[in-house]
Amino acid sequence: MIDSTNIKIAKLGEKVLRKKAKKVKDVKSEETKEIISIMIDTLKKSNGVGLAAPQISISKQIMIISSKPNDRYPNAPLMQELVLINPQIIKTSKGKNKDWEGCLSIPGIRAIVPRFNKIKVKYKTLDDEEKTIIFKDFVARIFQHEYDHLIGLAYIDRVESNKDIISEEVYLKKIKEKK
Repeated sequence: MIDSTNIKIAKLGEKVLRKKAKKVKDVKSEETKEIISIMIDTLKKSNGVGLAAPQISISKQIMIISSKPNDRYPNAPLMQELVLINPQIIKTSKGKNKDWEGCLSIPGIRAIVPRFNKIKVKYKTLDDEEKTIIFKDFVARIFQHEYDHLIGLAYIDRVESNKDIISEEVYLKKIKEKK
């Protein structure tokens, strides 16, 4: 049983964020269901669009993608919440684009990060079914960001120039100016 009352987002510098997460062996276990429930609750409270289990200090290959417009991502597309267990990237587009990213584990910072425009992913569902899905654009970006957490990386590891890193406050001003 996991104590969900003390769950907090792991911050950059905590060892769990730099470890390769372990595969989930028993997808249908009560522990897996409990982890996912805690992740969903944590994601809703945090205004994020995705969350990986290492971000709640659990080194397991579980992620949730839940894109929706909010204060942190006002232009995010609306999508159904999706739980991915033991995900793998099986194909990527040749093309990449650069766009702004932030992270619940690195609060107050945004950076421009290159990501593949389109990716094909294989994963397990809560029912232990293997599925394949194609993500494009912003949702592909979310997946790649969360996948990095599963392999011990943070989005700032992919930034090409220090000049591409700014405060979240300045980023939010830029977004408002574009409207």
